[in-house]
Amino acid sequence: MTNSSSAVSPPHAHSGPPRGLSNRHIQLIAIGGAIGTGLFMGSGRTISLAGPSVVFVYMVIGFFLYFMMRAMGELLLSNLHYKTFADFAADLIGPWAGFFVGWSYWFCWIVTAIAELVAITGYMQFWWPSVPLWLPTVVVLAVVFLLNAVSVKNFGEMEFWFALIKIVAILALIVTGVVMALTHFTSPDGHVAQIANLWNDGGWFPHGAMGVVAGFQIAVFAFVGVELVGTTAAEARDPRKTLPRAINSVPVRILIFYVGSLLAILVVMPWRAIDPEQSPFVAMFALAGLAGAASVVNFVVLTSAMSSSNSGVFSTSRMLFGLAAEGSAPRLFTGLNKVGVPVRALYVTALVLLLTIPVLYAGDSIMEAFTLITSVASLLFMFVWSMILVSYMRYRHKFPERHRSSEYKMPGGVVACIAVLLFFAFVVWALSLEPETETSLVALPVWLGLLGVAWVFVRRTESHRQAFAWFKKEMERPVENEHSEG
Repeated sequence: MTNSSSAVSPPHAHSGPPRGLSNRHIQLIAIGGAIGTGLFMGSGRTISLAGPSVVFVYMVIGFFLYFMMRAMGELLLSNLHYKTFADFAADLIGPWAGFFVGWSYWFCWIVTAIAELVAITGYMQFWWPSVPLWLPTVVVLAVVFLLNAVSVKNFGEMEFWFALIKIVAILALIVTGVVMALTHFTSPDGHVAQIANLWNDGGWFPHGAMGVVAGFQIAVFAFVGVELVGTTAAEARDPRKTLPRAINSVPVRILIFYVGSLLAILVVMPWRAIDPEQSPFVAMFALAGLAGAASVVNFVVLTSAMSSSNSGVFSTSRMLFGLAAEGSAPRLFTGLNKVGVPVRALYVTALVLLLTIPVLYAGDSIMEAFTLITSVASLLFMFVWSMILVSYMRYRHKFPERHRSSEYKMPGGVVACIAVLLFFAFVVWALSLEPETETSLVALPVWLGLLGVAWVFVRRTESHRQAFAWFKKEMERPVENEHSEG
C-alpha cells in the first residue's frame, strides 16, 4: 500500500490493516468479549442484590444484546468497507455521528483499560506486596504494545489464550458444582448442595421487583466488550463466514458461561451465604478443597484484566485510525507500519494509558473514583450500542436493496431495534436509583457536551471536509474483489 504525499488527497486508509485474524481467533475473541471480570469478581454483589433471580437478569441482558449484535453484523457485512462502528454511523447517519461514536468508543476503552491496569496492579500485589505500583503498568503496556505492533495475528493469539483460560475456569466451576450437588456436599456451615437452594430461601425473587432492578445496575457492566467482535471483524480473513458464526453463538455462550456458572454457585451455596465482597468463584473452589483457590482465581482474573487491556489497546488504536481516515482526528494517525498496523495510533494509546500511574498514587479514594469512572464508561458503551441500532434503522430506510440482498438479516428488524432501545432506557432508569451510579448519569452529558463543542470546530476545517468526501467515495467503492480469503 502506498500513501499519498499530497496535502489534499487523504491516504487510502481503509485498505490498510490486513485481514490477519483466523476463524479460531474471532470465535475466542467473541467468547472473551462476552466474559468480563465482572463475572468473576462482581457476581457476588449482584447475587446479594437480586438473589437467585440474577440468573434471569443475565439472560434478559444477553437476550437484548444479541439483537444489537445481529444489527451490527448485518451492517458490517452490508459493506465490507465498514471497519468500525464510527464508519457506518458516519455513512448512514452523518459525519457528526461518526465523530461522536468514534471518540466515545475510544474513551470507553481508554477508561476501561486504565481501570483494568489498576486492577492488574492489585492482583500482582496479592503475590508480591512489595512490587512498586508503577511497575506492573509499565510491563503490561510494553508487552501488549510490542505484540500488537508486530502483527494483528499476535493480538488474536493473546486473546485466544486469555479466553481459553477463562473458559477452562468457568467449565471447571460448573463441573465442580454438578459433582458437589450430586454428592449432596455439606459445607462446614451445614449448607447442603442441592437444586432446592435456588428457591427454598425466599423463592426466585426474594427482594421483589426492585431487587431484580438492582441486579441490572451491576450485571449490565459485565457485558461491556461484547461488541468487540465487530471491531475485529474488519481484520478477519473471511468476515462473511466468521462474523455470523461468532454472533450466532453468543446466546449459547451466555447460557453456558454466565447462567451455567451462576446456577452452579447458587446450587452449592445458598444465596444469603455468599459474601458480596468476595468472588463466589474463590468460595466455590475453596469449599471443594482446592488448595490455593484464591491464587487460582486471582490468576484467572489477572488474565481477564490482561485480556481487557489488550482489547483496549487494539480497539482504541483502530478507532483512532478510523477517525483520522474520515477527518475527525489528525491525519498522522493513519500511518501504518510495514505489516499494516496503525502504529502511530498505538503509540498514542500507550502514552495515554500511562496516566494509570498517577491514578495509582492518587490516594485512598481510588476505588471509589474508579467505580464512578467505569460507570461512565459503561454508559458510553450503551450510547455506542444505541447508535449501532439507530444506524441500522437508517440503513433500512436508506439502503432497502442492501437489506433485501443481505444473507445475514437481523431478526425482528426495526421493531427489535426499538425494543432494545427501550431496554437501554430501562437500564438508565435503574442506574438512577443508586447514588454511586446516579453520579455517572451527570458525567455522560458533560462528555457528550465536550464532544459537541469539539465537533463545532472540527466540522469547519477544510481537512475534515476533504477527508470525509474521500471517505464517502471509499464507502461507495466496489468490494467484490477486495476481501477474498488470503
